[in-house]
Amino acid sequence: MKYYRFEALLQHNRWLAPAYAGVDSKGSLQYLSESPPETATAIEAVNGFVLPGFQNAHSHAFQFAMAGLAEKHPSGTNDDFWSWREAMYRCALNINPEQLEAVATVLYAEMLRNGYTHVAEFHYLHHDQTGKAYGNLAEMGERLIAAAKAAGIKITLVPVFYQKGNFGKAPRSRQFRFISGTVDDYFRLLDDSADVVLQYADAHLGFGVHSLRAVDHPDIITTFNQGPKDIPFHLHAAEQEKEVEDCIAYLKKRPVEWLLENLPLDDRFNIVHCTHMTDTEVMGLAQTNANVVLCPGTEGNLGDGIFGLTDLAKHGGNWSIGTDSHISLSPLEDLRWLDYAQRLTTHRRNTFDDGAHTLVRKTLFSGRKAMVNNASTSFFELGNPFDAVVFNAESPLLLRPGLENILSTIIYTADSSCISGTIVNGKWIVKNHVHLKADQFIPAFRKAVNSLSA
Repeated sequence: MKYYRFEALLQHNRWLAPAYAGVDSKGSLQYLSESPPETATAIEAVNGFVLPGFQNAHSHAFQFAMAGLAEKHPSGTNDDFWSWREAMYRCALNINPEQLEAVATVLYAEMLRNGYTHVAEFHYLHHDQTGKAYGNLAEMGERLIAAAKAAGIKITLVPVFYQKGNFGKAPRSRQFRFISGTVDDYFRLLDDSADVVLQYADAHLGFGVHSLRAVDHPDIITTFNQGPKDIPFHLHAAEQEKEVEDCIAYLKKRPVEWLLENLPLDDRFNIVHCTHMTDTEVMGLAQTNANVVLCPGTEGNLGDGIFGLTDLAKHGGNWSIGTDSHISLSPLEDLRWLDYAQRLTTHRRNTFDDGAHTLVRKTLFSGRKAMVNNASTSFFELGNPFDAVVFNAESPLLLRPGLENILSTIIYTADSSCISGTIVNGKWIVKNHVHLKADQFIPAFRKAVNSLSA
């Protein structure tokens, strides 16, 4: 057994202070108390406040290679989501398997440094640069699994079905790396992806379709109905106003409206963005218990719009967070912007009751559902892996006495510099704000991004 003593550890309804945690050789939590264990021979003292590791429910790892490179806006041009997408396609067309692994490894190490312990990789970069399938259909997915294993983050690989260029239209040449022509083609990819997931004990499998615009709607229904019954389902919906307009023109329904009428939405569904919904859609989606995956950094960067989180919360809806294009990797920043965008539109400061705790609880539990079915609904639970992010109790604003304001101080004032470290399966992966294996990853990453930038 390995024992830690923390200043305090957050549980569902209170802080344990002090908190003694004991983990076994597999990283499972076997002891948790405000009193020290009677039999411990050594206890590592950590002057920090412990939160559950954050869940990153939406990632496109290859896009980390272009983060920050699409931010020049020459005078007289109109730069929006659709022009950004052309730059993304150029990145997608050029990256090879070795480069993807190098980029993803550093990305995942950076996620850990910012407090994420599990990532859902929404993966559609399936084929080679000509659109031809690799001999191993899951070659690119296998590289993502290898990257997660090297970095030490838990991963849910979500290979997604991508079939069309837009509603009913053939794919364009710059989309050929993504394409599975039929449901059967996609299921063959999914089967091979299930095999590569077995290569890493902390890897899981999800499935899904890219979006309503990227798969024929009868095939969306077939994919869900004939797909696995016990893993999460992911898709994009209603990110852009043009997407909504195109959906109405083609399907005679708005995207979320179509989903509500044609799929048995429940808490297995993780619907990314949902930026543009009517009041009826918001209420209907909340009632299904489906999870909305919000990516404030990317949604703000791309000018998607502001999600109606106040209304979703009012109806008891569920949401998680993701870093999507990785223009921002801080869960604290994204949690704040979830709240602040609502304050800017409602002119009120109380978006939720007990704002900080609501933000943490909702994103934690819905984020876990994005990773695996039947996920734990306890912050920390005996018998489960001990995955945690530790905030430095010596950070200036955390020096104040009492615990009643610690969580809100962390959520609303802290940044990644306040994180002492990140623990996965009971072991430090990041300590003193440094990933313990970072030096091993940088040379390959530097080579990859230099080549891709050129």
